[in-house]
Amino acid sequence: MKVFNTLTGKLELFEPIEDKKVGIYACGVTVYDLCHIGHARSAVVFDVIVRYLRYKGYDVKFVRNFTDIDDKIIKKANEEGISWSEVAEKYTREYYIDMDKLGIMRANIEPKATEHIGEMIEIIKGLIEKGHAYVVEEDDGKSVYFSVESFPQYGKLSHRKIEDLLHGARVEVNERKRNPLDFALWKASKKGEPWWDSPWGKGRPGWHIECSAMVFKHLGQTIDIHGGGADLIFPHHENEIAQSEAYTGKPFAKYWIHNGFVTINKEKMSKSLGNVLNIRDLLHIYDAEALRVFLLSSHYRSPIEFDHEYIKESEATLDRFYSTLMRIDEFERGIVSGRKKGTNSSALESLLEKLPQEFVSSMDDDFNTARALGGIFELIKEVNRFMDQNPQEEQHIQLLTRAKILLKELGSVLNLFQREPIDWYRDLLKIKKIELSEEDINNYIKERAEARSNKEWQRADKIRNDLFAKGILLEDRPDRTIWKVKIT
Repeated sequence: MKVFNTLTGKLELFEPIEDKKVGIYACGVTVYDLCHIGHARSAVVFDVIVRYLRYKGYDVKFVRNFTDIDDKIIKKANEEGISWSEVAEKYTREYYIDMDKLGIMRANIEPKATEHIGEMIEIIKGLIEKGHAYVVEEDDGKSVYFSVESFPQYGKLSHRKIEDLLHGARVEVNERKRNPLDFALWKASKKGEPWWDSPWGKGRPGWHIECSAMVFKHLGQTIDIHGGGADLIFPHHENEIAQSEAYTGKPFAKYWIHNGFVTINKEKMSKSLGNVLNIRDLLHIYDAEALRVFLLSSHYRSPIEFDHEYIKESEATLDRFYSTLMRIDEFERGIVSGRKKGTNSSALESLLEKLPQEFVSSMDDDFNTARALGGIFELIKEVNRFMDQNPQEEQHIQLLTRAKILLKELGSVLNLFQREPIDWYRDLLKIKKIELSEEDINNYIKERAEARSNKEWQRADKIRNDLFAKGILLEDRPDRTIWKVKIT
């Protein structure tokens, strides 16, 4: 298995520090607002990485943090007229609501920054003792800054030199700092802000130090994988490396993995541009699994352009999948429409044999979910071609059952395709805001069946057309009429 390491800029053979055990730390969210589609992408990417490593037999310990104290949280608290801790608790709850819908499994440990103040203080003290940090007298008390010049390897993750960073980086203006790139490890708290006691007086931690403290506590001083969105490479992850390795003298992480941006009209999402798409808003109009398919249909390192048409295509893809499952179920129950056409099973048999290895090969190539999904969709097409021949022999039905089992198994690695087909359509009824209940639809189907038995063809057609106008498709089967939600 190979992964792309941001640190080296190369595809590298994946060899964990300890055989068959993997420690992963992914930077989580700052809980001050609803999560957007960019957060969703990062969450889905690392969710699949963890699922796949476990599928491969690795014992994975996954840590994903919450930043629950930050300038943005304090600002939000002032805007909403509640305490900073209430803001953090509120948006942590909202995070779980969105991520649960997207099928994001909980990490093994989900620590909060404020639970690790003591550990942060110890690291900061150690950095001062080693000459990597210094104390500054601020207007509101004492702050502590990391000295970038004390760490000659600074810039190795973002592949930039300190002098270049000085020219191009957006850094905090503070004349008391020795170097504009120096970053806060501990901030003196201003009046009215939350604070904790420290050797430097009342204050709160800087953003970067929290992750080092949580990594050390829950995974150790050197871990296998550290990652997050590409926007974290500089300054956050660059600063994490500097403070962590300066403190321990050891490599901080063996592999650095970063997912690409979600863009809108070729521009990165930004509140200043007013183009931020919240997960909550998208889930009002699209099925959560369709969003997941959309996010996994591109390689995780590539930028992905958000377009409503792409999400609709993902819904259509899911509809083909669940429709295929319905057809397989009918063949398994011996319900076949039309005559047998002469069955050739060689193409399906061949695909069933080679797809598992092709799936693994795709995922082993830096978690290439786009290619892995392509193989799954090819199997769906071949299964439908096979069923179009109206196979009826027992060995052919067994092939369809094998296909169904394989589709579910491979889909589980991506946490896709796990619903029953009827549940897919039930969920679509709500998402598409169709003003009919399942009971209403079944009553219409009964009324239409009665009209057809009485040879009232005009009335039967009217019922079908009326339902179609409301977003419901009817399909007549040999033993019944089924309903589906129209994908538009």
